[in-house]
Amino acid sequence: MSPEKNPSPKTLKEQVIEVQQEALALRHRRLLVFSGERVWCHTEAHALIETLNVADTLWVGQGGPDAIDTLVNKQALERLGRETGLLIYDAFSGFDPDAFGALSGTLRGGGLLLLLAPPLDSWHDFDDPEHERIAVAGYASSSIRGNFLRRLSAILQSDRSVMIATADQPIASVHRSRQPAPASVSNCSDVCRTADQQQAVEAILHVVKGHRRRPLVLSSDRGRGKSSALGIAAAQLMLEAGREILVTAPRKAAADSLFQQASRLLPEATSDANSLTLNGSVLRYSAPDHLLANPQAADLLLVDEAAAIPTPLLEGLLKRYSRLVFATTVHGYEGTGRGFSIRFKSHLDRETPNWRELQLKTPIRWAANDPLEALIFRLLALDANPASDDQLSNASDLSVTVEIPNSEQLLENEADLGQIFGLLILAHYRTTPLDLRLLLDGPNLQTLVLRHGQAIAGVALLASEGSFDSALSDQIWAGYRRPRGHLLAQSLAAHVGVKSAPLLKGLRIMRIAIHPAIQRRGLGSRLVNEIHRYALNHGFDYVGTSFGASEMLIDFWQHNGLDPVRLGLRTGASSGGHSVMLIKALTSVGKAMADEAKMRFSQHLPGLLGDTLHDLPSQLAKKLLISSHNRQQICLTPQDWFDLAGYAFARRGYEASLPAIEKLSLIGLGNGEVSTTDADLLIMRVVQKQGWQTCASACGLSGKRETEARLRKTLAKLIEIHDAEKNYLSVTNITANPVE
Repeated sequence: MSPEKNPSPKTLKEQVIEVQQEALALRHRRLLVFSGERVWCHTEAHALIETLNVADTLWVGQGGPDAIDTLVNKQALERLGRETGLLIYDAFSGFDPDAFGALSGTLRGGGLLLLLAPPLDSWHDFDDPEHERIAVAGYASSSIRGNFLRRLSAILQSDRSVMIATADQPIASVHRSRQPAPASVSNCSDVCRTADQQQAVEAILHVVKGHRRRPLVLSSDRGRGKSSALGIAAAQLMLEAGREILVTAPRKAAADSLFQQASRLLPEATSDANSLTLNGSVLRYSAPDHLLANPQAADLLLVDEAAAIPTPLLEGLLKRYSRLVFATTVHGYEGTGRGFSIRFKSHLDRETPNWRELQLKTPIRWAANDPLEALIFRLLALDANPASDDQLSNASDLSVTVEIPNSEQLLENEADLGQIFGLLILAHYRTTPLDLRLLLDGPNLQTLVLRHGQAIAGVALLASEGSFDSALSDQIWAGYRRPRGHLLAQSLAAHVGVKSAPLLKGLRIMRIAIHPAIQRRGLGSRLVNEIHRYALNHGFDYVGTSFGASEMLIDFWQHNGLDPVRLGLRTGASSGGHSVMLIKALTSVGKAMADEAKMRFSQHLPGLLGDTLHDLPSQLAKKLLISSHNRQQICLTPQDWFDLAGYAFARRGYEASLPAIEKLSLIGLGNGEVSTTDADLLIMRVVQKQGWQTCASACGLSGKRETEARLRKTLAKLIEIHDAEKNYLSVTNITANPVE
């Protein structure tokens, strides 16, 4: 009897079909990598698409088959809320971490994610089209370090759930799951698919029918049915006639899943681009800033993807609406729910202490223990966490040491990288996976950390800017050029008007974070001092920063030697407020530039507050006026003093004395000589030119008559302080002896 022959090895197609069948049985998702030359990867991918014949296949990048849906990276967020059965991600068209993470979340259980990539061992040398987003002005794409792709490749090759195929080796690694097939997701009601989701719907309904001012926060990772729960609850409420339900989100597309779910449950409803209507009830989308500017009556406000909405906007919504539900993704692609937790939840504690949180943990789109979810978290550091509070319990200024690791050192120490990125996530709610790539690859970036033992206590991300030639500097000042990645240098020239700024070498503090457990121990100032030391040692002319303006942050930076030089004219998309720029000179040429910038700021600020910035919060305006006052020389003539006294002590009209009133108000505000309420009135009426009734409402006064009386009294106090010649006495004599 002849010996039995060894079975022939399975083809790539056969092995992929096997993996697909296993994934379907387990409702798990799997990652396949086709690694090699672009032509080979595309050819094999096209053949696989034809073999598997999945109806809702999506190709991301260039070169996809005509018969399937295709999009590019920048369109990724438009797909959130929709499902995909087969996802092909073409890394030859550029690897965008945000797009890759977002789209992986649309893949349902049993689906395959196919990654097309250059040879993994040399992927870091590939001229990735995404390099254009990383290489700032003055740096060629060849200067990109490639460390992000090096890390990505190493993780892919070490993860046993990943299948890797090359032209020479059809499958480099295959890991078969031995877990039993999971039970199908149970229907806990007619529409809810898990007990988590049912509980969430009931909690949303209770917000409407229970006590006011008790908001609900729903949090979960993607795929848990959070947005669908909002839609289910909205549909149930709309069955009751006359319900007004508002929906807001960072983008209309982010609320599509909510509207689709409600529409599915209400087939009789009519719809348009932004609303759903049934029997006098309406579900309507409005942007967050629109809702604040145009408050509307509502039985309920649903805030989806709250972590991606600026905290000041969330606080405004909380103040104006009494029944709210905030839904947030814990590990998000537009922003992080953990940063949301640190900042906004503390605000909820203060303003609405009876608020409630509910977490949805059971996945719906795929089964529990899905290998792709864990892999995506690891690849994109979505699960990065700072050190534990216990590790830093006794940290102090004396116990920490300063380190300046380069990106290669960060790449070699995954524990440090995770702690650093975890701190950056907490520091800024819009931190996304792309920021991890910038951290590892940005050619003009440097990280500075404070270490306490094995724990990272603080981190700063720094960007080198400027050092342009005079021709380009002139173009920047004139508004013809805006070199990407040089925020301070460009803005100081184009917006502040300091022509020399782009010539100088500046260091921008992009992000700075101290571990929440050890804040208010002086470590933030220690970190800033170390940044100054680093900048001096490396020949920088100045350091600076730009952030969403708040009184507390301005105080911190001024305490550490930085002064305001610009206030953004429009609210920022990332902060929801006006950005403020501060700088500190380090060299003689830096001082000359900074002095000019500060002088121009002090000259322009009052005029801007009366025009474009007329709605800036008065306390913030006061802070900035005080900051700039010592650089502004304001002189009052004898006639000014008579005009002031005529208004304050007699019956001369406001407009007739306005130039003098403006001058004295700026002096009093700049010196901090006016009480809070009186300062609000001076800023709103005199500086920002707001109407009498608006000022009366803001200051708790009955109307114009009482408001003007308060203004006269406030100016009288300032006159008595500053009118050294006592010119006002002649006016008070007239007042005391009126002609009959």
